[in-house]
Amino acid sequence: MVVIGITGTIGAGKGTVVDFLVRNYHFTHYSVRGFITKEILNRNLEVNRDNMVLVANDLRAKNSSSYIIDCLYEQALKENNNCIIESIRTTGEIDSLRSKGNFILLAVDADANVRYERIVSRASETDHVSFDRFVENELREFDTDDPKKQNLRKCIEMADYYITNNGSIEDLYFKVSELINKNAIKING
Repeated sequence: MVVIGITGTIGAGKGTVVDFLVRNYHFTHYSVRGFITKEILNRNLEVNRDNMVLVANDLRAKNSSSYIIDCLYEQALKENNNCIIESIRTTGEIDSLRSKGNFILLAVDADANVRYERIVSRASETDHVSFDRFVENELREFDTDDPKKQNLRKCIEMADYYITNNGSIEDLYFKVSELINKNAIKING
């Protein structure tokens, strides 16, 4: 089983990479966002970015820095298919997945203005924010000394491959295909 972890900035195109790999290479997708959303709803909270961060940090504080990813990995093991776990946000999550073997971390990033335009157009429940709030949200998740909290900067630095996604969807698909064609991302099965 090949496990691809996806990390990156808000609105960079992580979900678009996931969709491409699921559709074209039959990967199974495991979503941190989906996992946390279920927990938010179980706690009778509103689904928004503040509660996503709050609940994720709470789960990690009560369990381990890799708790969410470990739960998703256990689900993936049961299916034993190539899989994508999106979105990796702590160094502990990366360390845990690397210790299991056959893991590749892919980082996706783009210019802040491009990313903000994307989140406005996708209009999910966590994306109804001003540009200033968008920047604040990202800064909150970008760097910390607490290993149980989000540290996107360090996660991006730890990536095996880095994709800049300032162009079209087709450009992004081409970049991911190049990694597969160069055998940087190995496809088993």
